[in-house]
Amino acid sequence: MTSQHQNDNDVIYLQDNGYLVGLPPHPLTNNLAMVFPAEACETVGGDACSASMYPEVKPSKSEDKGYVRSGDLINARKLFDDMISRTNVTWTILIGGYVNYNNPIEAFKLYVGMYDCGTMPDYVTFATLLSGFDDEKAMNEMVQVHAHVVKLGFSSARTVCNTLVDCYCKCHFLNLGFRLFNEMPKRDSVSYNAMITGYTSDGMNREAVELFLGMQKSGFRPSEFTFASILGAGVGLGSLCFGQQIHAFIVKMNFVRNVFVANALLDFYSKNDHVDFSERLFAEMPEVDGVSYNIVITGLAWEADYGKALALFKELQDVGFDKKNFPFSSLLSLAAYTLKLDIGRQIHSQCIMTTSSSEFQIQNSLIDMYARCGRFEEANVIFRSQSHRGAVPWTSMISAFVQQGYHEEGLNVFIEMGRAKVSPDQATFASILRATASLALITLGKQLHSSVLKLGFVFSVFCGCALLDMYAKCGSMKDANRAFHEMPNRNIVSWNAMISAFAQDGDGEGTIRTFERMISLGFHPDSVTLLSVLTACSHRGLVDDGIMYFNNMTEIYNVKPRREHYVTMVDILCRSGRFEQAKKIMAEMPCVPDEIMLSSILNSCRIHKNVELAKEVSEKLFNMEIRDAAPYVNMSNIYAASGQWDKVAKVKMAMRERGVKKVPGYSWVEINHKMHTFSANDKNHPRWEEIRMKIECLSKRMEEKGYKPDTSCVHHDWDEEMKAESLKYHSERIAIAFALISTPEGAPILIMKNLRACADCHAAIKIISKIVDREITVRDSSRFHHFRDGCCSCGDYW
Repeated sequence: MTSQHQNDNDVIYLQDNGYLVGLPPHPLTNNLAMVFPAEACETVGGDACSASMYPEVKPSKSEDKGYVRSGDLINARKLFDDMISRTNVTWTILIGGYVNYNNPIEAFKLYVGMYDCGTMPDYVTFATLLSGFDDEKAMNEMVQVHAHVVKLGFSSARTVCNTLVDCYCKCHFLNLGFRLFNEMPKRDSVSYNAMITGYTSDGMNREAVELFLGMQKSGFRPSEFTFASILGAGVGLGSLCFGQQIHAFIVKMNFVRNVFVANALLDFYSKNDHVDFSERLFAEMPEVDGVSYNIVITGLAWEADYGKALALFKELQDVGFDKKNFPFSSLLSLAAYTLKLDIGRQIHSQCIMTTSSSEFQIQNSLIDMYARCGRFEEANVIFRSQSHRGAVPWTSMISAFVQQGYHEEGLNVFIEMGRAKVSPDQATFASILRATASLALITLGKQLHSSVLKLGFVFSVFCGCALLDMYAKCGSMKDANRAFHEMPNRNIVSWNAMISAFAQDGDGEGTIRTFERMISLGFHPDSVTLLSVLTACSHRGLVDDGIMYFNNMTEIYNVKPRREHYVTMVDILCRSGRFEQAKKIMAEMPCVPDEIMLSSILNSCRIHKNVELAKEVSEKLFNMEIRDAAPYVNMSNIYAASGQWDKVAKVKMAMRERGVKKVPGYSWVEINHKMHTFSANDKNHPRWEEIRMKIECLSKRMEEKGYKPDTSCVHHDWDEEMKAESLKYHSERIAIAFALISTPEGAPILIMKNLRACADCHAAIKIISKIVDREITVRDSSRFHHFRDGCCSCGDYW
């Protein structure tokens, strides 16, 4: 068999399989199976084929098993290396093998070897090689291949250009992708699809819609991939109206029966808080698959309709789909979010039975489920057993620790990840920035900000929002605002982050101003947006504004209130003393009052000294057998404030009998990159004597300014002098005293507290801020308090 004869056969083979008219999603996998058939390999005993034997092996289309197809690239490479004559097709086949098994760097090295041997690539080679570059880490190799594309005259080949556009988009270099897209001499629907998908993936949803409209004007017919991408943009825009328009267009173009497009519609409605629409569409679909079930199950889980989600999963088990394609990840997430460890273990068993437990995505979901359920040892066993740990499993562990409140442990895993030389991705930074925000470690936050910039993630909406949130929770609204304005593209998620930051800061006016600005720019608010607005109204006592925005949810914005919206609305009314209005809303809402809502009412009863309602609410709470100590403490404080010490004793006895323990209060402050933590009457710090002297000095100056301790904040049956003395050594005051002796004069101070600050400390810190002429920011469990010149940003409404 001559070399020329081989080339002819190769060309005929490609023509017969249609590769000359269009590149398939996974090019040349089957071809490699034909070149290296399993039977031929068995003929030579599985050893390296001799040079004389291999050329006599003739490809057969009926033979669909081969080394590459089975993932055995080692033997495939051995056979390839022993070939006497190689064409660009055989080189391309092996390159495709490495690409299909997620090894683009090895594919690139093989291409370099091909070029060095003098074998010229064709457009299929370039398209195959480039299809593997879908990560920023391969950017250097991709640029070199692009240079070769231009040098060898393939820059006008539409298939190659489409693949390049797709590569740049997947690597988050949309500016380069769009530039190449504009320079293409001829574009097709694939070109548009690649660019629209790139915009949607990076949160540039308006640009995606504009390009979609341009595609229609250019006369290109949208495909199923076009509709899936543009519906993704609709999710990002949060516009139900837009999605319904696309839905109508899908019906008009006769794509509604396409299960891939129908699944994209299911996903759109689910993510726009209309799972009821998804359920209706799902019931009407002529064809469903595992993905369809997955989307609806996930949507029901997100709506906290766990009963329906599990019922649908049981139905899925009886339908007959391949169990390997069951939505195990979604179901494990359901178990994780509901903390249903028993359900999680049952799903884990099914994963093992279907061998799905060996899949990385399932393993990562298992890690997340066990960690969220507090089973960190079991999560760690799965984590350590993974043969290859990329960024995703590391991020799962970090995220789980952070979500469980183990922020320092999350930081330690992040440090270990760095030592393992695993590069963090956008999700990693989002999780670790959350830990940094919770601990208010602004110095570390700024270092992470530098890493985000260095790795090019600053253009990511998720990283940008995580940075914004970090600065806001560290009390630096100036930096948060700057992070928001530096975002190259702002979508509904970005606006939600900024609105939420103002709400957490207690700036009701800033929250409403930003919300109205967002509306004026054409963004449609979602449930998250409106929850932040209501929260801000609660913090600032903007009762009438809160009622207006709550009513506007359904009347103007077409957003169905969730449980959390009702909780916040009840809090707004109760905090202002409008208990009857709150009762009316509770009677009309579609859900029963839960622990969070009743605890909120109880706190308002404490503020307004409504003992009778407090008794009624506390009875309901205690019947729920709650483990949270806050309602018990609140009720105890209500009785103590009214001098009913016998009832205080009864509440404390109930806590002991039920095994409920009060969370100890503590405060912390970051000084010189180190965190210092203090509890009440804490004398363990090495500089305690200096701290004590500072507290005494401040106490004298405070008395001169007219300060009188509010001993009603001490809920112990002590004498007045002992009560007054104990107030001086609350954890936040010790932390402030330490900060004052450890920082330059005039420097701002940020104190964090895990519980709500008492009224006496609030009054005391106002006076301290005036005495020391400093801005003192205290973030307690409820909100931020910015003390300046004897005043607090909360306006004493908290």
